Amino acid sequence: MSSPAERRELLKAVYEEARECVRCPLHQTRTTVVFGSGNADADLMFIGEAPGANEDRIGLPFVGQAGKLLDTLLAEIGFERKEVFVANTVKCRPPGNRDPHPKEIESCHDYLRRQVALIEPAVICTLGNFSTKLLRGDTTGISRLHGREEVRVIGSRAVHLYPLYHPAAALYTPSMLETLRADFHRIPELLALGAPEQPSPLESLPEVEEPVPEPEEPPMPAAPEPAPQLGLF
Repeated sequence: MSSPAERRELLKAVYEEARECVRCPLHQTRTTVVFGSGNADADLMFIGEAPGANEDRIGLPFVGQAGKLLDTLLAEIGFERKEVFVANTVKCRPPGNRDPHPKEIESCHDYLRRQVALIEPAVICTLGNFSTKLLRGDTTGISRLHGREEVRVIGSRAVHLYPLYHPAAALYTPSMLETLRADFHRIPELLALGAPEQPSPLESLPEVEEPVPEPEEPPMPAAPEPAPQLGLF
């Protein structure tokens, strides 16, 4: 079993790999890879959809008004952003903030699974419809699932998966904001349960068959070197 310091170094190696990623066409239009940020040994992890324009420019997740609301809700339950880890299912901004395409999701999913394996959270909060459907592997919507915890295996890690409304959606709908706040206030209760029993190595094989790889695209010219990202984790 790796120590927190060893896992942090391994996570940094995954970040270095991701920041040079050209697995899907999003590398042609991104400004910065938004890998995630926070405590690399966090018990609590949040997973959203994809970076927006501000995140793409700065290189950190949830930096706009939705990020400020996330910080406020965290403070209400006694947390600061630096104590949790925040990431997205897709690490590069889709042009025009469109929904990520299946190829883009597939290309990034390995990074997300490795993040979960190395951070070892006890609770993962999915923010909004997109990440909830992806991590649960079905199409049930967030309006039916929010605030309902269940044990799920993400990659090799069993966690308490806890779907929440996306802060961006709650910003403009007072009733949704109150629901999100109420659901948020259950998070300490879930953390007190600790991590679920972990699967054996045989049980932690991928839940679904790996898709047949598509033909590789012709290599693209290297993107300009991005500015260093400091203090990610």
